[in-house]
Amino acid sequence: MGCSEGRDDRLPRGAAQRAGGSGVHLPDSFTVLLENPPSFTIIVISEAGENDETVQTTLKFTYSEKYPDEAPLYEIFTQLNLENNDVADILKLLALQAEENLGIVMIFTLVTAVQEKLNEIVDQIKTRREEEKKQKEKEAEEAEKAKFDVELLEIKKKWMKEEEQTGKNELSRRQLFETDHNLDTSDIQSLEDAGNNVEVDEFLFQEMDDLELEEDDDDPDYNPADRESDLTD
Repeated sequence: MGCSEGRDDRLPRGAAQRAGGSGVHLPDSFTVLLENPPSFTIIVISEAGENDETVQTTLKFTYSEKYPDEAPLYEIFTQLNLENNDVADILKLLALQAEENLGIVMIFTLVTAVQEKLNEIVDQIKTRREEEKKQKEKEAEEAEKAKFDVELLEIKKKWMKEEEQTGKNELSRRQLFETDHNLDTSDIQSLEDAGNNVEVDEFLFQEMDDLELEEDDDDPDYNPADRESDLTD
């Protein structure tokens, strides 16, 4: 990001030397706010993460009269894609780095530390999204498995019910057979009863004899004398 039009992108000579060292060239993202006391902002952007996503912050520094023997005043002026806990971590990091670098110019060191922190945050975002994706996939698989288990259980219940009904039908037929002791002998008894009640009709035999006689009369070779001879013999 460039500086605002008409605004110098460097601190006054003395302030620039104190910010980064003698002869340091400050980046285009550097913007002077005030010259006395020296106050400026620096935009710090992370390296591109997944889908070219970045996080960034604008740091505001104001020198105290005793800088660098005293830490500069600092704050996060603006931020993009940072969570509240990320902002808190960056402020803690600035405090630690400022304390460790008292007595020497430190703006470059502070900005570099924030840059590294932003890169870590981008990596954390990538890792968190990958974990969220895996978690969603896992939940989807578990939901699908649960659905399958429910369907399988219903099939088993239906099958068991059909098997139970089939078993009841077979048992009913067996119970019927075992409880009726006459079933196994009923056919035989029926036949025996029918045999005992058979009556011989003698008239039927008489009709059969008459039928034979008639058949003999119709025979052209029939000779009654032969029949009498047969009877005599």
